[in-house]
Order: sequence, then C-alpha cells, then structure tokens
Amino acid sequence: MLTLPPAIKVISTNILSVVIVLTCALYFTPTCTAATAAKSPSDYEHLDLFSDALYLIQSNYVEKVDMKTLVQGAMKGMLSQLDPHSEYLTAEMFAELEIETKGQFSGLGIEITVKDHLITIIAPIADTPADRAGIQAGDKIIKIDGRFIKDMTTMDAVKMMRGEKGTQITIGIMRGNQSTPLEFTLTREIIAIESVKHHYYGAGIGYIRLSQFQQKSDYELRQALQLLNTRSGGSLSGLVLDMRNNPGGLLDQAIKVADVFLDSGEIVSTRGRNEQENASYRATNIAGKEQRHYPIVILINGGSASAAEIVAGALQDQKRAIVMGTQSFGKGSVQSLIELSDKSGLRLTTARYFTPNGTSIQARGITPDIHVEQAVWNDSQKVQIREQDLDNHFETPDNDSATVTESADPLHTQQSDYQLLRALDLLRGWQHLNELTVVTQPQR
Repeated sequence: MLTLPPAIKVISTNILSVVIVLTCALYFTPTCTAATAAKSPSDYEHLDLFSDALYLIQSNYVEKVDMKTLVQGAMKGMLSQLDPHSEYLTAEMFAELEIETKGQFSGLGIEITVKDHLITIIAPIADTPADRAGIQAGDKIIKIDGRFIKDMTTMDAVKMMRGEKGTQITIGIMRGNQSTPLEFTLTREIIAIESVKHHYYGAGIGYIRLSQFQQKSDYELRQALQLLNTRSGGSLSGLVLDMRNNPGGLLDQAIKVADVFLDSGEIVSTRGRNEQENASYRATNIAGKEQRHYPIVILINGGSASAAEIVAGALQDQKRAIVMGTQSFGKGSVQSLIELSDKSGLRLTTARYFTPNGTSIQARGITPDIHVEQAVWNDSQKVQIREQDLDNHFETPDNDSATVTESADPLHTQQSDYQLLRALDLLRGWQHLNELTVVTQPQR
C-alpha cells in the first residue's frame, strides 16, 4: 500500500479511490471537485504539490533515493524548461565554469549549446583537437563514447568530454543533411586559449584574431595593436578584426574591446524583467585617438556568438567598421552565474542584448554588410601561366633603382582563406582609392 503525505487523506482502502484522490491533489485535473477546478492554484499550492511528490518518491520508490539527488534532479528539470542556456550547476560544474573563463582546461576545445534537444557546436576553438579534426560550427553531437546524449544538458556533456590530458574520446556527429553520423576519435589535451593573435600584412595593414573573450582579452588586444603600430612604422592604415568561430565569453571584456575602437556612443544595452538588469554601456574614449583613424573590417560567421556579436554590432551600428562574412550565431541573451550556499549554482538567463540601433541579437544574429561565403579551392585552381613561363620570353634588365616592396610576415593560411583575402582586398582598395587624384568638374 502507498505511503501518503499527511495532506492527502485516504477516503477508501480501494486503490482506485486512492488514485483518484492523488490525481486531484497532484495534477488538478477536471475530475476534481468543481470548487477546486474553479480556483487557480497559488504559488504556494504549487509548492505543496512539489512537496507531496517529493514525499511520495522518498516513501514509495522501489529503491531508496537520498534527498540531495532528488532536489538536484528537480532543479535540473526546472532550469531545462526555461531556455537552452539556463541550467543548474553542481559544485564541481560551477568550479569548472569559473576555470574556463581564465582560459585553460583539459578537453577537446569546442563551445556548445542545446538546440532542438541536441548538443550543438557553436564553434571549435582555434588550434585545438576539435579544430584540427575538422569539427565545424553547427555540427550536432549525438553520441559520446557510444552513449546517445539526446536531451543532455550542456554542462553534463562538457563533463563527459573533459578529462585527463592524453586520454581519448569518440564522438558521433550529424552534419547538415548527411544521413549517417560521422565519428571522430580525439585525444584530450590542455586547452590553453590564446585569445588574441596578430599578424602584419605590409602596407600598414594589420590583422588581429580574437578567438574568445576571457579575462584580460582587452589588455592583450591593446598590446597587439601597439605591436602592429610599431611594425607599420607608427601608423596603421587598416585592420582586419577576425572574430569567426568566436563563441563569446565575458560581457565586460566585449565592452572593453569595443571601447578600444570607439570614442563615444553606446556599445550595447541589456534589458531584463528586473530593473537592475536594464543597463546601457557607453564608450569612454579609453584609447584616445590612437585607434580612430584607420578603417576596420570585421570578419564573422555562424560560429561568432554572444560577446563577438556585441562587438561586431557596436562597431557596425556606430559606422566604425564594415562587417564581412556570413550571418552570426544569434545568441543575444545574458546569463548570470549565481552561487548557492553549497557551492553549486545557477546559470540563469536574466536579460537580452541590444545593439546601439536597438536591434536584438537573439535568434537573429548580426547581418554582415558584405556577404562572403568561405570558398573551397584546390591547388589546380591556383595555377596560372605568366609571361615568364613562356619559351624565349624577354628578361627584364636589372634595375637597381627599382622600389623595394615592404615585406610582410608569413602566414601560411592566407592563400586558402577566401574571406580573409576579400577583407584584405577591401582595405587595399580603400588605400588605392584614397591615393587617387580626383579632378573636380567645373561648376556651370
């Protein structure tokens, strides 16, 4: 016989009567009395239902279950009903999340979210096991080490994929319209994220790759800009800011990074249900005029999310940069980390982001000013016949007075990166157009 909480009275020893009473007490179905059905249950009555269910599970489940397991399961269920980014974090998971923002952990190097009940890859982090194996933004993970993971939370999936350096893991992935899953066996390694890399292309054009927003990313960005300024002879004439496959990170870092390039105006605003979540963040002219004079091209793609979208949206709306590439991911919500008394915590969505023009990023993303898909080519497409390849061609006499072209740092990926080539072409074209002498038509 069922053991019932005191609030539920047994009006008969007949099991059917017990079931009917339980149904009325726990679910408020139309079989209850008219008085009960007509009354909308208060929040406290809902809590009574939860308490009754908890008591029934503890007293009657086939095996003994401790209270901590039940309460944690209930909190996981509550948070999973809200949105893909809100979730309950055990003490271990909460500590792991804090470690991640500092830029070093052992794992595969991917940023994930939940979409359509499946673990979906926002972006692989550059130069990590996942990136080198060819895992792509938008891939859906369906299996980890042979176990199907549908309806798993992001933090549970993260816990499975992280592990000791040198250990292997096999993940099954569905990609696009493929009917059969792809399998990747990866070796875990220490993921020490270098959030900022830079490169000089000559003729005053610099390149900065911003792979993630973590602690001190703004400081690393300013250091890179100083080095590029020095390399260019003291004055950059153009910059490519590459935020492709940048899954985001810390909000304050996104604001500080955008602030480097803006002297005034709004960077981003947040709007939530509570007044304290409503805020507007504005540029403070932190870098003075040193970063104001040159054109910027921002590269984004479907793996650019959250903080990366904030920076792209701010510089686009403030007419400080041209955005090139493909539509970004569209994660425009703010998650607050709230620590509970037992060191566990909640990752709770508390607000939405809006660009300076008042556009919501959520589920829309940033639309590039110039849409450029990433082209795939092979070496045969690069073969060109030039005059010097023809038989009996004339040689050019040596000319010691010929202009020596400024050398750029080597970058092996440039020639196969079509989007980057387009960005560099745009900046070089800008330079050449500014050098043209324009004849003013006489007024009549």
